Order: sequence, then C-alpha cells, then structure tokens
Amino acid sequence: MFGTVGRMKVKPGKLDELMSTLGQDQREIDGSIAYYAYKVEGKENEIILAVVFRDKESYFKNADDPSQDDQYRKLVALLEGPPTWEDGEIIATGK
Repeated sequence: MFGTVGRMKVKPGKLDELMSTLGQDQREIDGSIAYYAYKVEGKENEIILAVVFRDKESYFKNADDPSQDDQYRKLVALLEGPPTWEDGEIIATGK
C-alpha cells in the first residue's frame, strides 16, 4: 500500500466547509482504499489527513488526474496556506 499524510491549517470558520469538500469527491478512484481526517487536539483548525491507496502506481495516477487537481484547489482555498505532504509506502497496519 502507498499513501500520504498531510498537515493543514484551516481558515477560521471554514472547518465544516472543508469536511464537506472532502466528502463531495464522489469519483470512483481506482486503487483508493480510505482517507482519515484528524482534528489535532489542542490546535484549533489544524487537520491531519491520511490517504491510503492500493499501491504507488494508483496513488500517482490519481495525483496526475485533472479532476484531482480541481478537488485540491477547492481544498487549498479553505486553508491559511498550502498543506505539507509526506508520501510513502505503508509498511505495517493493525487493529
């Protein structure tokens, strides 16, 4: 599996709109497994987003899709600045 973890600072009053924007992407994305959005404890309006794909190829195929770029631009418009991203191979999972 492959994915990314992003950290973002949401503009004041825009958290609900950001969460709605994340949920509006109804495309069938080949290889997409899940995403998780975390509201950081003690840091107002800070979100960590973890995204999981089947493999590196499907992750980068989605990243290169123009409709993903449209979705990303909607997301960034709700942030105080661009998010930071860390991409990588998922080497362990558990319960």
